[in-house]
Amino acid sequence: MSQEVRVRFAPSPTGPLHMGGVRTALYNYLFARRHGGKMILRIEDTDSQRFVEGAEEYIIESLKWCGIEIDEGVGVGGPHAPYRQSERREIYLKYAKQLVEAGWAYYAFDTSEELDALRKEAEAKGETFAYNYSVREKLPTSLSLPKEEVEARIARGDIWVVRFKMPENEIVEMDDLIRGHVKVNTSTLDDKVLYKSADALPTYHLANIVDDHLMEISHVIRGEEWLPSLPLHYLLYKAFGWQDSQPQFAHLPLLLKPTGGGKLSKRDGDKMGFPVFPLFWKSPATGETAHGYREDGYFAEAFVNMLALLGWNPGTEQELFSMQELIEGFSLDRVSKSGARFQPDKAKWFNAQYMHRKTDEELAELFQPILKEHGVEVSDELAGKAAGIMKERATFITDLWDLTSYFFVAPTEYEEKQTKKYWKGENPARLREVREVLASIDDFSKENTEAVVGGWIQEKEYGMGQIMNTLRLALVGAGKGPGMYDVTAFIGKEECLKRIDAILTNLKPVE
Repeated sequence: MSQEVRVRFAPSPTGPLHMGGVRTALYNYLFARRHGGKMILRIEDTDSQRFVEGAEEYIIESLKWCGIEIDEGVGVGGPHAPYRQSERREIYLKYAKQLVEAGWAYYAFDTSEELDALRKEAEAKGETFAYNYSVREKLPTSLSLPKEEVEARIARGDIWVVRFKMPENEIVEMDDLIRGHVKVNTSTLDDKVLYKSADALPTYHLANIVDDHLMEISHVIRGEEWLPSLPLHYLLYKAFGWQDSQPQFAHLPLLLKPTGGGKLSKRDGDKMGFPVFPLFWKSPATGETAHGYREDGYFAEAFVNMLALLGWNPGTEQELFSMQELIEGFSLDRVSKSGARFQPDKAKWFNAQYMHRKTDEELAELFQPILKEHGVEVSDELAGKAAGIMKERATFITDLWDLTSYFFVAPTEYEEKQTKKYWKGENPARLREVREVLASIDDFSKENTEAVVGGWIQEKEYGMGQIMNTLRLALVGAGKGPGMYDVTAFIGKEECLKRIDAILTNLKPVE
């Protein structure tokens, strides 16, 4: 691309960042990095009534956790600062007035009561009310009032808004990098509010276009929900005379419920037991909480990998991608037009794959806090070794304690089902014999212990399952765990003998 790629993620701080928003940020980031461009974070906080304390910090922390790096913007700075729209408010009025002066917009002084009356009038006729060419000159606007009266109303502090003057019966032709060529007749569109005097702030439409132009945004990659706004945005670029620098647009498909019907919501997550937000969230207003992928034990790289494939197809069978591989493979022409159905089980699958790929050293660092919570103080080497043995059976780091606790803590209770099956008949006596064999071994490595005990079982013509399951009951307390010789090698000879003595002393054989 000859033009420098500059993309922006521009969320509103109205609550926690939905995973659909994270995906939008991710696709922007991948596209920017793929083309050697810049990623900008802009906070669109012009809707003061919906502002939520802590939401901006949540957005920034979420992006950081995901590894989405910001080149310019809130928290980073840059040549187009400030990047928070509430700090740019003096910029927008100038552009709103420019549109009015050029005949592309007008002042409207109508009240909510006047608009309600028009809505009821339309409903009585079985019609839908639209604020457009059919009503704008019948209401108190700068199109219907004398210039002197308009100036007088503004001077005395009357409440007003600036509305875009949507042309009548014109075809707007647009191009979308995902959806192709689109045509819309302007007669189907209404006159959107661009600026409100009541709070001296622009609406999304004006601020968005002005800021994208001033920040030299080359590509606008955003959610499908903004597709209906595209004709207005095209016309705003035309009204300002900015067509030559107008960005290219790409509208991403929705994230759908697991059932496929409708947009994925927090309610779906609450009902089905999965997070829809990257991090844990607690509402400062209501105290209501929401699960987060981070706190639920997901790895950031697994979450990102899963999100990337919800709407983008690499064109191969590959499913596991590092961030660098995603950057190298990403292209908008492989983004789907149709919605992507979220699958909670697939999200868990991704996490399990990343769990299985981790080294013992990486696992030790993550597992140590959990061990300490259970009062276990061991070296990183032992923590990592235990986790490494059992990682193939784990989905989350939090699974590891249940999978490995017997490596660190001797059983004090024995699983009822296994006890009934193996702690009867000759088995306790056979375990005494195994104890003597184990006590005689000097090299207690996995391989040597297996060779010695296996040879003894063969020589005695005992049943392998009978011996090994009884030994497992003694050492683990249940019918779970890895190979028996992984356990013996890990806990060592002294601990093996101690656990065998404990079951022989404390557990009465089943009659």
